[in-house]
Amino acid sequence: MAITQERKHELINEYKVHENDTGSAEVQIAILTEEINNLNNHLQSHKKDHHSRRGLMKMVGRRRKLLKYLRETEVQRYRDLIAKLGLRR
Repeated sequence: MAITQERKHELINEYKVHENDTGSAEVQIAILTEEINNLNNHLQSHKKDHHSRRGLMKMVGRRRKLLKYLRETEVQRYRDLIAKLGLRR
């Protein structure tokens, strides 16, 4: 269910804002999106795994708060990220 370190580094390199960036909102949202997608696939085959479902809901809430922060502070960065990740279809 968890993403590998290699995949996490790929996401950081793809979404970083500056050279030493590891914790910007874009990077955090990208990592959370990857984990949410993986957990969604897990829950499709394990329908009664309610503990993981709760973790999924917490991740979705965290991502929603980060997206709201980004939308309120940097609208263009928000729009670019949404388009790149394929959210808000």
